[in-house]
Amino acid sequence: MKKYIGKRLLQLIPIILGITLLSFTLMQTAAGDAVDALYDNASGAVSEQIKAEKRAELGLDQPFVIQYTTWLGGMITGDMGVSYISNKPVFETYISKLPATIALTLTSILLTVLVAIPFGILSAVRQNRFTDYLIRFFSFIGNSLPGFFVSLLLIYFLALRLKLFPVMGSGGGWKSIVLPTLTLAIAMASKYTRQVRTTVLEELNKDYVLGARARGIKEPVVLYASVLKASMLTIVTLLALSIGSLLGGTAIVESIFMWDGVGKLAVDSIMMRDYPMIQAYVIWMALIYVIVNLITDILYHYLDPRIRLEQEV
Repeated sequence: MKKYIGKRLLQLIPIILGITLLSFTLMQTAAGDAVDALYDNASGAVSEQIKAEKRAELGLDQPFVIQYTTWLGGMITGDMGVSYISNKPVFETYISKLPATIALTLTSILLTVLVAIPFGILSAVRQNRFTDYLIRFFSFIGNSLPGFFVSLLLIYFLALRLKLFPVMGSGGGWKSIVLPTLTLAIAMASKYTRQVRTTVLEELNKDYVLGARARGIKEPVVLYASVLKASMLTIVTLLALSIGSLLGGTAIVESIFMWDGVGKLAVDSIMMRDYPMIQAYVIWMALIYVIVNLITDILYHYLDPRIRLEQEV
């Protein structure tokens, strides 16, 4: 296992380099740059000479290879540069946004698990009955609604009409996180409820379940001791994918609710052509998915004996 983990960590290096190089190339081919975006938002006309001096100050007048190698060398030594817009260190700015995104990720995943797993199991156990049809109907509706539309509905009913929660921002204490959490959890729980139902149904039709029932083992024991354990591989995979995307920041939800996380930071940086901040976001996303996939593989090792046997062979 240690050898496998070391191999996966080594694979991270070329992946990071390839992703950063690709994103750097795409930013260079985009129309305009950080200087144009900076002065377009300023009042009054700005001469091309001032823009040229600003580009020279930021190093944007250098060839692409020099810009990339300079940035890469700084990143390796722990210096991710300075934001073109705020003139603040990129690393400190990014770290300051992470707690908000992590908090939103944890609450969304927790609510999703509390809803999707019980309702998915209940829907499978009550297959083709009223309860099953009702759960499938609401999960279909929740999975079909776009996230921005759900957020607007929640804002209108829970914030504007009932005045239970603040409309946006993070200054309202724990109430501020409720609406963005609900927006994310509704879509994820709806999707995962259907996935859990399908997985549990597949397990319920297997021979070992029929054999356990024939031996007189109680249905709850069969369901929770055997079926749910066998279904954990699918559930873990789904949750791992969601954790990766949520830690990367949900740009639409964070922007709508003015949630001060990395998703909103990434959107603002892209709009302002803040290259150092965008590159920090790219690296963060790459690290998340590699690490989450590695953790998922390790969990597979412990959840499925067949994987352990294959690795030993």
